[in-house]
Amino acid sequence: MEFPSKLHVAKTLGALVNLLPETDRTKSQILLLAGAVTPYRNDTDREMPFRQESNFYYLTGCAIPASYLLVHYQAGTSLEKTPTIDLFIPKAEPADIMWSVPPPDLASATSTYAQATNVNHTSEVGTSLSNLLTAYPDALIHTLPLQSSLFPEIKAEYLTTAASATDEYLLAALARARITKTPYEITQIRRANEISSRAHEVVMRMLGSAVKGLITAGPGAGVTRPLLPGEWLIEKEEEAEAVFVASCRREGAVHQAYLPIVAASTRASTLHYCCNDKEFAWGPVKTHDHPESLVHTNGRASDGKKEFIPQVLLIDAGCEWNCYASDITRTMPIGNGGRFTTEARHVYDLVLEMQKASMEILKPGLHWDAVQLLCHRVLVKRFQELGIFLSPSSPGSGSWNSEEAIIASGVGSAFFPHGVGHSLGLDVHDVPSASRPAVNDTLGKGVELGNDAFYVYLRLRLPLESGMVVTVEPGVYFSPHLLAGVRNSKHINHEVLKRYEHVGGVRIEDVVLITEDGCENLTTVGKETSWVEGVCSGER
Repeated sequence: MEFPSKLHVAKTLGALVNLLPETDRTKSQILLLAGAVTPYRNDTDREMPFRQESNFYYLTGCAIPASYLLVHYQAGTSLEKTPTIDLFIPKAEPADIMWSVPPPDLASATSTYAQATNVNHTSEVGTSLSNLLTAYPDALIHTLPLQSSLFPEIKAEYLTTAASATDEYLLAALARARITKTPYEITQIRRANEISSRAHEVVMRMLGSAVKGLITAGPGAGVTRPLLPGEWLIEKEEEAEAVFVASCRREGAVHQAYLPIVAASTRASTLHYCCNDKEFAWGPVKTHDHPESLVHTNGRASDGKKEFIPQVLLIDAGCEWNCYASDITRTMPIGNGGRFTTEARHVYDLVLEMQKASMEILKPGLHWDAVQLLCHRVLVKRFQELGIFLSPSSPGSGSWNSEEAIIASGVGSAFFPHGVGHSLGLDVHDVPSASRPAVNDTLGKGVELGNDAFYVYLRLRLPLESGMVVTVEPGVYFSPHLLAGVRNSKHINHEVLKRYEHVGGVRIEDVVLITEDGCENLTTVGKETSWVEGVCSGER
């Protein structure tokens, strides 16, 4: 599928013109963007992984380092329908050919980037810009923020030529264009989520195979020769991460969309836990264990003397496909034969209900704040049923423990502190300046808030639109740091709460496309309690 540069440029220019003062809308508009350059480790010549700057990629589909883009548009002329899109790529130098993969020649690049009007070498950027300004002296030149380290630097010589350059409008226009996705983008996001879904399932199935004793080491494994992939066990967070990333990489996904979060046991209560460096929690030696046992399973250590303490493993991870992100979280049982403890199952079922209730109401026009509040309502209602929150009928209680009173108190934010989801696209937390604008006139218009604490960390606070791609990721956590603030709450049965704190945290996250009349889930890995337990126990 050809990258739709023309469509993306048109969306961006449409948004840009709407942002301009009326007097400037008929002038020529020139977009000048620099692509990212290959990064190097501090004070060395060692390359670090290259990833194209998202806005540059959105307009070009070009992943060549150190490239440039010039777009020329003018309302009321032929350029209104067919603006020029001039792409500039570096010329291959002898050192490039010797040390690394060189940029393509112009003929190859012209074929690859077929929607560009012209493809030239970056040595021509200055000349092309000067020629445009000679022909259109009143043109406005738009750049990304010039004094920000967040965007690639434009060469000073080009900025000297472009004396009328402004960075006031382009970023906002790009964000507005990017917040709804084109068919091409949806295809890429769908593929990224399919690959990541399989990677999550690979981890689960390896855990289940270990429970069944199906992962065994052959002669000399780990002694006279290394373990082979079929002999690997997952007993540490980093091992689960390695399997996930390897599964994505073998399907052609070069980058992860973000640092994977692989948190076992109570570490699952840390929202962005990226250390991934701890073993799963082991229990004491059991009386039935025997030193000569070599059983190596999800329920027992390789020496046969220890068993996993029943715990959860939360994996929040997703790859990129052609720079487009995925973002999936699955929480799975470790130990206990690959099944949740009673308390962990209660929490898992609750979070799954939060997510299902959210997806049922998603449609264009619905304000995201309403989804956030719905999740808190489900949490309060189910916590009351579990006895974690008191209810009016609890001994010594009263109306101050009604569902509405607990919602109004905001105490639920100690257990569900983050937003229920965010925009996703070229970045995993996509276009934050547009998805949660600093000036937001959509708030407080017929949407009941409940408590301001519910919305502090939302990354999306807008009505939904057809073509948006969002995550739906409710969670429930028992973080010592967050619970410290509610230890004296009159709404909590603290003895019951203690029984659940060992769970740590549960999050379930899918990527969802907003359609004209509802939504489509782009995530394909299972999440039903029975399915997760069936796979992780090796029974399915």
